[in-house]
Amino acid sequence: MDLLYRIFIDPFVQMGTAPDLLVQALWEGFVAGVLYSLIALGFVLIFKASGVFNFAQGIMVVFAALTLVGLYEHGVPAFLALALTILVMLLLAFAVERVVLRPLVNQAEIILFMATFGLTYFLIGLGELIFGGDPKVMISQQLLLPSGSYNIRMLGGFVQLQKIDVAAAIIALLMVTTLAIFFQKTRIGRALRAVADSHRAALSVGISLEQIWVTVWFASGIVALATGIMWGARSNVSFALDIIALKALPVLILGGLTSIPGAIIGGVIIGMGEKLGEFYWGPLFGSGIESWFAYVIALVFLLFRPQGLFGEKIIERV
Repeated sequence: MDLLYRIFIDPFVQMGTAPDLLVQALWEGFVAGVLYSLIALGFVLIFKASGVFNFAQGIMVVFAALTLVGLYEHGVPAFLALALTILVMLLLAFAVERVVLRPLVNQAEIILFMATFGLTYFLIGLGELIFGGDPKVMISQQLLLPSGSYNIRMLGGFVQLQKIDVAAAIIALLMVTTLAIFFQKTRIGRALRAVADSHRAALSVGISLEQIWVTVWFASGIVALATGIMWGARSNVSFALDIIALKALPVLILGGLTSIPGAIIGGVIIGMGEKLGEFYWGPLFGSGIESWFAYVIALVFLLFRPQGLFGEKIIERV
């Protein structure tokens, strides 16, 4: 009985008696969730264009951030380094289309999936060769990202908002909204949906697979760069940052692998859920609940709604 009380009643009592701490946890979860949404968005864009789960998205986040910091360390001004990094991600998109995707048109999805494995380890090796394996400090101040915090008096206490978190949330929401509108309302977005349905059908009506794939991989690279900057500003930039991409898996399960709005909402649910779990249920289950709580949420969704909140339910006739 005591265990049931501590699981189902005591956390909600704490929420009521200390609402300012609840708001703090929700805010931190919201920021983490928006950044998870950015990572998930990269997966969604490439899956919609090629029908393959891009295993390399995580290392693209690391590679983009390392390129930015590496250029700055070699004497390139911060904003010029940012522009050159964007150019590098464009060149990467062209290289992926020419070397990886073009030879594999109309091949089985598992072959494309395995190709992204190869791309992952290629980028790891290239990154270590060029930048080394030591953690690097993100150039936050040079990019004019704010530091410090806002202390807001609220609900009988104080809620602390880190300025970098506020900036990260605003930038991430703007990027996600812009990309969602671009791929939903423009000609390229409509062509992307046609390519996702069938490569052969898209080719038959004159849609250029090369143009779509380069556009989508470049957009995914920009998302990876923004994610790397924001996560790097909160911690060091290193290859360990690649693990954060695994948090996109529960987000994709919740939101649906083909839904841009689903990536946003799924990320916020996962971010807030794991922060609340860590804060209120962490002492009961031991520290580190934040590292696995998101996967529990995803497992529940898999049991009751495997296509996610906004995913398409696939019905096959036999």
